[in-house]
Amino acid sequence: MASTKKIVQCVPNFSEGRDKQKIEQIVNPFRTTEGVKLLNYSNDEDHNRLVVTILGEPQAVKTALLEAFGIAVELIDMTKHEGQHPRMGAVDVVPFIPIRNMEMDEAIELSKEVAEEIGSRYKVPVFLYEKSASAPHRENLAKIRKGQFEGMAEKIHEDEWHPDFGPSDIHPTAGVVAVGARMPLVAYNVNLNTSDVAIADAIAKRVRHLGGGLRFVKAMGVELTDRHIAQVSMNLTDFSKTAVYRAHEMVRMEARRYGVEVVGSEVIGLVPMAALIECAEYYLGIENFSMDQILESRMME
Repeated sequence: MASTKKIVQCVPNFSEGRDKQKIEQIVNPFRTTEGVKLLNYSNDEDHNRLVVTILGEPQAVKTALLEAFGIAVELIDMTKHEGQHPRMGAVDVVPFIPIRNMEMDEAIELSKEVAEEIGSRYKVPVFLYEKSASAPHRENLAKIRKGQFEGMAEKIHEDEWHPDFGPSDIHPTAGVVAVGARMPLVAYNVNLNTSDVAIADAIAKRVRHLGGGLRFVKAMGVELTDRHIAQVSMNLTDFSKTAVYRAHEMVRMEARRYGVEVVGSEVIGLVPMAALIECAEYYLGIENFSMDQILESRMME
């Protein structure tokens, strides 16, 4: 008999990618909370960012997230934080994704419960974003984050940027956070054989939706200083409408105008199997392929 248990995914991003001891302290609640499964966590020293992926029952996920949030607020000082990835808080963003026996409306309600608790318990201002947004101009995370931590103290007092929950001033060391519900997202980065981040930026501007590129792609250029290369860092907000291979090939195409080549790519966190199957179909030219032909998929029936 199929389970009727509600399952939600949460992918909180923390502004700490270098201190392994702090990372383990932040991740620990996701390991120890009953009803929560820690699927993956990865840190990037250049981005100075930690991405955690968990699954579980809504209230258990809420409990673990709030505990980890408190640890991050205690350990991370944004006045000393530096990294390649844009950020505005110790916990930068907290998305909830309905996975099983759960509607988007329920994920939205959960995000609002968590947002209200964050504001009251930790005194960190909260912006609702994506499907949870309280106004159209707040749906896009990039618009909320513009100005980053350094500019948020002034931005938060503008009429259109008052927080949805929490105090009207930023937390002095933890900044602000965005909380919301969204569709599954694929974080996909493409590496280039150049150290010139201006080239990666130019490519990103042409690939992303705001620059006239692919509808469900957000992109920016990043410098990977330890590897002496630049990267086009992308979020595919709906891989079913903008496939991973399409984003990859557009980066490759735009790179040619600068005499630059793609030298690799990476997935941050977890990726839906269907997204990779689309890539296999495209690059291998497989005809009439279906999920039923995936061995592991049949084993889980």
